[in-house]
Amino acid sequence: MTSTAWQLGCPITLGDNADRVTLAHGEGGRLMRQLIEEHILPRFSGSEASIAPPDAALLQQIEHDLVFTIDSFVVSPLFFPGGDIGQLSVIGTVNDLAVAGAQPLWISLSLIIEEGLPIPVLDCILDSAAAAARETGVRIVAGDTKVVPSSTADGLFITTSGIGRALAPTPLGPETLEPGDELIVTGPIGRHGIAILVAREQLGLTPPPETDCTSLIDPVKQLRDAGLLAVTNNVVRAMRDATRGGVTAVFHEWAQACGHTLSILEPAIPVTPDVRGAAELLGLDPLHIACEGTMVVAVKSGSGDEVVEALRKSHVSQQATVIGVVKKRGVSPVTTQRTLGQELPLDEPSGAMLPRIC
Repeated sequence: MTSTAWQLGCPITLGDNADRVTLAHGEGGRLMRQLIEEHILPRFSGSEASIAPPDAALLQQIEHDLVFTIDSFVVSPLFFPGGDIGQLSVIGTVNDLAVAGAQPLWISLSLIIEEGLPIPVLDCILDSAAAAARETGVRIVAGDTKVVPSSTADGLFITTSGIGRALAPTPLGPETLEPGDELIVTGPIGRHGIAILVAREQLGLTPPPETDCTSLIDPVKQLRDAGLLAVTNNVVRAMRDATRGGVTAVFHEWAQACGHTLSILEPAIPVTPDVRGAAELLGLDPLHIACEGTMVVAVKSGSGDEVVEALRKSHVSQQATVIGVVKKRGVSPVTTQRTLGQELPLDEPSGAMLPRIC
């Protein structure tokens, strides 16, 4: 295995004779059965699991609409400050369901493993995925395992599907945004993308920036418990986790959906000193950089302070703040008001500024 994607930041100390994944582990025979029964099933099915489950999971019937999502994770490196691909795959899927107004219930986990990946490294990643599932209250109920030749997968790729129970009412959607509506971010932005970039490029920043990879279930619950997602007042218009493309990408999508301009007040945007410093060093704008535990929320005019107060009851969103407002469509779909007061267009990146961050 010539790839080093799993080596950067890997917390596992490996001996010279560490067991490694071979192509035979993906061919459906004895080695594949041993990999599943000894390394995968015990982490997700409980200690009572002794045989592999069938190819499809039987899900209990529920009397609610269902929300479904699918995602793939090809992050490089596999380990980064504050997380790894296993944790990220579960949290990313859970958050997609949570911001859609659903209670996450079930996840599938499909592994594409590169030949030569040390089995202790795989175990470490699976432990992280299992811990994230326990913490978020979801069950990993189905999966698949494939092995590809060396130097073709950067160690490990993960694909997930998630199913959740729709909790009425769900957010109205960005197409309902109106001039005067307020824009909120639940915490400092850009932490995940910067953590990945610093780890990948081995920039040696001390302390290294850490990812914000964490569940958004509780912030959404605080909004629901405060009655801000109630049908009677429709305070919350839209919610979205700001992953690839960061806050900028979300606001451009929302501006297209509603036909108005979303205006950001730059001095109000929360950015940690380490992210700000790294972004300035690298010539990047934190507004374009991915988050994995931070969401943006659009709320009706005049309700920003009330929503921020509810969000700050969650430890995940204690730094929630209003960062902008919806205006009638101007010359640009998204604008930013800089420190000196000048309002400028905020362009959407044409491509990935930071590839392979999730």
